[in-house]
Amino acid sequence: MYKLVALDMDGTLLNSQGKISEKTKQTIAAAREKGIVVVLASGRPLEGMTDALNELNMTSNDDYVLCYNGSLVQRVESQSVIRSQLLLGSDAKNIASLSHDFGVHVHGFSRRQGLITPENNHYTQHEATINGLAITEIDFAELDNNEEILKVMMIDEPELLSKAIAQLPAALYDQYTIVQSAPFFLEFMNKNSNKGAGVKALAEHLGIDASEVICMGDAGNDHHMLEYAGLGIAMGNATDDTKAIANYITDSNNDDGVATAIEKFILNA
Repeated sequence: MYKLVALDMDGTLLNSQGKISEKTKQTIAAAREKGIVVVLASGRPLEGMTDALNELNMTSNDDYVLCYNGSLVQRVESQSVIRSQLLLGSDAKNIASLSHDFGVHVHGFSRRQGLITPENNHYTQHEATINGLAITEIDFAELDNNEEILKVMMIDEPELLSKAIAQLPAALYDQYTIVQSAPFFLEFMNKNSNKGAGVKALAEHLGIDASEVICMGDAGNDHHMLEYAGLGIAMGNATDDTKAIANYITDSNNDDGVATAIEKFILNA
């Protein structure tokens, strides 16, 4: 029997209009009524997840959320931290220097300063808009080496970002968790941070075994949690490499894929 369901947001819980369908809301509510713990696991900051949490009535201190691709796992109401694995200002400087060399933009999330970038651009503005955040322009070279950084992202046109990815030194993958969450977003986190580690920490906190966990996602930043889960589910709109590691492929995010999977494996099981 499954006891915990972790849901990615963009491309999974949310349809292409950025909305949660009524059917999906109803099936999530029905699963929770059966005692299933449902959590959102996103690359977004908490500010960008608040509307969805409110819509799903997942706002109590018995509700949990995974932000920044699992870099922070916390209770929703009190925001008390269950798990935290962050980067430092020195890491942000390193990644920003590489971004400059590759000719792509960069931004990051500082614990103290919020969304930061050396130069405002279309993709940082997109990040700010979808999450309801202000942008602080700052030369990353001015960051204190010990400043707490939640994640850093190389951001640019897909063809430019693909060229940058091809140039990443192999050693960088030993130093950081690196995941591509969208064709225009490449994310760098603490080596011990990813959605799989976040879901694992929460499951252990709740006394739930991996075999009792369902995770659903659509992109590269979901791979760790799909591999951790007893049942890893890819959306019908997921990337091919995401589908390849999944145990099951559900309908797309525009066809209530989350609801379909919850009905199949929880409500009608």
